[in-house]
Amino acid sequence: MFEQEFLQRNAELVFNLALRLTGSRTDAEDLAQDALLRALKALPDFRGESRASTWMYRITVNAWKNRVRYEKRRLFWRTVTLGLVGGGEDGECEVRDVKADDPPPDADLEKQEHAMTVQKALLVLDEDDRAILVLREIEEKSYEEIGEVLDLPAGTVKSRLFRARLKLKTALETSGMKP
Repeated sequence: MFEQEFLQRNAELVFNLALRLTGSRTDAEDLAQDALLRALKALPDFRGESRASTWMYRITVNAWKNRVRYEKRRLFWRTVTLGLVGGGEDGECEVRDVKADDPPPDADLEKQEHAMTVQKALLVLDEDDRAILVLREIEEKSYEEIGEVLDLPAGTVKSRLFRARLKLKTALETSGMKP
C-alpha cells in the first residue's frame, strides 16, 4: 500500500523531469518507469537524510545519465526535437502556453519558437550541463537541493551552473537567437 502512495506522489515529478531531460514523450515514459522501478527497489534502503523528492530527482537524473552513456556507447544517440511540456499523438513534445490578457496575435507563435530554440540549445549541451540547468532553471531547485541530487557541494553547483549558462548562451547565439 505504501508503495502505491509513493508512486502516486512521485510519478508526475519524475515524468516531468524525464520529459525535460530526454525531449521525447516516449523516452520520458520509459525513463520515468525505469526511475520509479529503481526507486521502489531501493525504497527499503531510503534513510530519509534528504527529502523524498530530492532522492527521486537523483534517481531520475542518474537513470537518464546511464541511459545516455549506454546509447552513446552503442552509437544510438540521436538529437530529437522537443518542446517544454505536453505531448502529441506522435510521441513528441509540444509547447503549451498559458494565455495572458490580450496578447499580441503572434505572441504564442513567438513564445513557442523561443521555447523550441532554447530546448534545442539544451540538447547541444553535455548531460551534466543539461541536468544542472534543468534542475535550476526549469525545476527551480536550490543550490543545496541540486548538490544533493548530483552529489556535489553547493559551491561546485554554482560554478558549474555559471559555466553551463555560458555554454547555453553560446549555443543560443550560434542558433541566431538572443539569450
